[in-house]
Formats: sequence, C-alpha cells, structure tokens
Amino acid sequence: MIPQSFIQDLLARVDIVDVIERHLTLKKSGANYFACCPFHGEKSASFSVSPSKQFYHCFGCGVHGSAVGFLMEYSGLSFVEAVKELASYAGLQVPQETRPGFRPEAQPAHDGLVEAMTAAARFYREQLKTAPAAIDYLKRRGVSGEIAARFGIGFAPDDWQALRGTFPNYDAKALLDAGLVIENDAGRRYDRFRNRIIFPIQDRRGRIIAFGGRVLDTGEPKYLNSPETPLFEKGRELYGLPQAQKAIRDAGYSIVVEGYMDVVALAQFGVANAVATLGTATTPHHINTLLRQSQRIVFCFDGDNAGRKAARRALESALEALRDDVALAFLFLPEQHDPDSFVRAHGAAAFNEAANDATPLTTFLLNELRAECPLDTAEGRAKFVHDAKPLVTRIAAPMLRLQIIKTIADASGFSQSEVETAFGLKPQSTSRQSREGGFDGWRHRSAPDFAAPPPNRQHRRPPSGANTLLRLVLQHPAWAARLPVDLIPVHTAEGRALVAIIDLSSTGDLAMNAGLGALVEQFRDTPHAETLARVAAELVDAEFDENVVEILFEDTLNKLHANAITREIAALTAQERESGLSPIDRHRLAELLLEKMSFVNARKQLDV
Repeated sequence: MIPQSFIQDLLARVDIVDVIERHLTLKKSGANYFACCPFHGEKSASFSVSPSKQFYHCFGCGVHGSAVGFLMEYSGLSFVEAVKELASYAGLQVPQETRPGFRPEAQPAHDGLVEAMTAAARFYREQLKTAPAAIDYLKRRGVSGEIAARFGIGFAPDDWQALRGTFPNYDAKALLDAGLVIENDAGRRYDRFRNRIIFPIQDRRGRIIAFGGRVLDTGEPKYLNSPETPLFEKGRELYGLPQAQKAIRDAGYSIVVEGYMDVVALAQFGVANAVATLGTATTPHHINTLLRQSQRIVFCFDGDNAGRKAARRALESALEALRDDVALAFLFLPEQHDPDSFVRAHGAAAFNEAANDATPLTTFLLNELRAECPLDTAEGRAKFVHDAKPLVTRIAAPMLRLQIIKTIADASGFSQSEVETAFGLKPQSTSRQSREGGFDGWRHRSAPDFAAPPPNRQHRRPPSGANTLLRLVLQHPAWAARLPVDLIPVHTAEGRALVAIIDLSSTGDLAMNAGLGALVEQFRDTPHAETLARVAAELVDAEFDENVVEILFEDTLNKLHANAITREIAALTAQERESGLSPIDRHRLAELLLEKMSFVNARKQLDV
C-alpha cells in the first residue's frame, strides 16, 4: 500500500497543468487553462484546468478530478499505476507501506503477465517476416506493411511449441495464466495459437493484454481469441481503440465493427476511427468507453439476419448508457458486403457518407417494434406498447425517453399519459422551482469565450448551511479546525463530508497546502469521495469572494447555531405539552428563548 503522506507530498510537487499538457494542448484564459475535453466529443473548449486548485473540470460532460484522477481516466491506469507514473514525473520512488495481513504479490504477478504478452507479440511479429504464406494473405487482403506495423500484426508458426524458443521456461505459470499455452489433462503444454495471423489486443494504455488469431484460408474456428485472464476481460476491451482514439476525437464519432480485419481494412483506406468487439456482443461498458471519446457511435453490421440480430443486441446494451447529449446510430451494409469488402469496392468517402447517414437508434428501435406488430389492428397496437415497455423503461436519457413515449403514443392511438401509466412511469412534473442567480458572497468565474458554459449556471439553488461551509472549507482547509462538529447537520451528504474533513483536521493529517485536488484525493474510496469531487468541480467555475468569506463563514455558523436552538426549543415545547418539564428542562427552555431573542435582535440591527 502507498502511504497517504507520500501521495500528498507527490501532489504538492507536481503541477496538474504540466501533467495534462503531456496529453492535451492547453490554452490559458484568465486564471485557468482550457482544452477540448478528451472524454467526450466537442468542438469548443470546455475542459478547464485550475493551477491554483490543482483540479480539472469539464463544463460539458462533468468529469473532474486531481492529477491522479486524470491519468486514471485518460490512460486507463489503476490508482497505483497512476501514482507511480506521477512519481516518475517528479523523480520520486514510490514507498510501500506494509500492514498486518497485506500481501503485495498481486501486482508483480500482473506485471509478469504483461511481460509475457509483450515477449510473445515480439516473437509473432518476427515470425511474420519469414512467413511467405502469411505475407501473401495480408497482401491479398490489401494490408500494407505500414498498417501491419501500426497494429503490430504477426504470425504464429504451424508448430506445437513455437514459443519454447522465446520462453526457455516453457512450464512457467505466467504462460498458462496469460493464455499463451494450453495444458492438457496429461500435463503436456502446447501453444494456443498455431498457423494463424496474430492480432495483438491492447488496452487503453497500449499494453498487449490478449491476442486474436485468424486462419490463413480455411479452418475452424475462423477466429480464435485469448481466454479471459487477469489481464483480459473481453466485455471491457475493444480491438484497435489505442490506434483509433485520436481519429475518433477528430471525426467526432466512433465506428464499431465485428472483426479485426474490418478495423485493419478501414484503417488501410483512411477510416481510422473504427474499433471492434472481441468475440462478444457489444456491452454497456464498451458503449461507456466510447462515449468518453466522442458523443456519437455508429454500429456497423452486415445487412443479413445475423447482422440485424447483432444490432438488436447492441441496441439493448446501449439503452442504459444513453444520455440526452449523445447519439447512437446503426449502419447496415448491403447483404453481399462487410466493412472490409465495402470500403474496397466503394472507397472511404462512400463509407463515411454511409456512416453519416446511419439510422438513428430511436428509428431503429421503433422500426424493430413496428415490424412485429400490425398497427392496423387493436391487438397489434396493444402488442406494440407491450413490447416497447421493457426497452423504453431502460432508457437512461430522460428527454429521449419522453420523445419515444410520445411517438409510441401517436402510433398506437393511446395518449401519452396512458402509455406512461402502462409503462409504470410517473408523468413528468411541469412545476419548476429553480431560483435565479446565486447568493451573497458567491462569485462566478466565467469560462472564456471559446468555452462552453456550465449547464444550469443561471438556475443555481442557494446552498444549505452545510453546503456553504463545505465550499468555504474546500477553499480554506485550515478553517475546518474552527468548526464545531456538533452543529453540522449530518442528514445531508455535504454535512457528512464536512464532519469527515473536521475529523481528519483534528488529527493534523488534512492536506492544507497542496491544492484542492490533493484534499479531495485524500477521500478517494470513501463514502464522501463523490460529494467532495462534485463540490470541488463547482469551485473551479465559481468561488467565494475573498472580501466577504470571513463574514459569510461566521454568518453561516450563526445560522447553524440558531437552527440548533430552534430545534431544541421545539423539542422541549413538545415535551412540555405531552408530559411536562422538569425544573432543569424549564430553566433550559428559558435560556434558549432568551438566546433566540438575542439572535433575532442582532439580525435586525444588521438589517438596519
């Protein structure tokens, strides 16, 4: 385990601007730096990096965090890996903290698998150079040497133990755990991949975590993938994503195809924003991963029945990942074509045009439902609504779901309210209780002209007392020591987070001088992490005016004290009505009433 003190010292030494500038081009505007967000597609810069707070926040998609969090999100690193990478920037050695029962074997074993996969990939690439049949196959498929090198394509010889020359210890556990070899019941080992074109599968960091193998001409299975291992979970990985990330951001959308050769062939023709699933249907994790790259996904399938079935599975996986600011679409190619053959026959421009004109998800969904339900009969219209329910109720995007419900109502002859009742959904409330503006002491720091404004900036609800104090303490961590913990209301997430900060401050372990990001990082993997990160993100856009923060701090404490007095008076008054008060309780009630009166008089004088 990494000591918390080291993490805080590390975050104090590194500058989040320098860290992020290694991956993005930042432009200074005012006190902050801005760039187009790497986690969702956009054309105006809404990704803000605050050097004073050591925190980043995107006004568009809402992602935020410290330098550690950025590396985890952008590069797909684990927490430990992100800390180690930051430490390498600062020239520091990461110490290890041992505790009773702690066993640090897991990470070295994991590293051993990566090393084994890297060595195997190197061997397969070398073998391709001396395999005329494999080279001829790739040439016939139109794959150039440049593209083969970009994707690290190799060849597994037709040899039962070809890897023995690369791994003298062929019986090493890492080879079996990584899926490079198979061990039969008799304990004899042999290579998993033989006489196949090898496609390395990389994670978002570019590490080789698995392989896909394709037969040269005939044979079964046509494609063979690595098994799931500690490195590789096929439902979470996408072939070609590291190579496609920049092209996806540049194009503004990603293309999901079904095979390795489809990705490679499209890249050969300049369509570099394609990825492929790995022998499994598209999963919600795949979709969420791609929506971090852009706001549009195009699923490309063959036009036959198998392609439409695959599209239906992708549709169902997408429903819970949908947002109102993203678009998913389906491209069905002519039955005689797959993406590989289509781009060869018609070229990249025709393929891109087809992708731009792909069928929107909602149109595909409704067409699929209509195809199974004759809408010219009462039974068909009832079935239409019935079949739509399990799909529509899973849609996470509220406005999109509302649009689909209205369309279903129009097509079925029911009212919108009747469809919502049938779906078990409450009608959307038409009342709005938003309040204009902010509150005294709150100062908005506007994003630059080229940055997208944060949503709902004009309808910010005034924070509660705990909310206000939490923002003040995040802006001035030393003030946590001035807070009386018994006054903090713990019925809200903000109040509970504030108490946790006070507790940490009392031990002297609270990060005071390393920036907002470091303070929030202290609460990673705690129940308060999400609350603190959200409030910290708001402080990137707006903060309290330093001219009035002291007054606001004292005023908020006074209000909390007054609220506590009011609650105690109410409790004693109720007790008096029910069972009467003891002399001590009666004396306490009188003291509280006098104290409340003094608060009221003081408030009146301030108002005057």
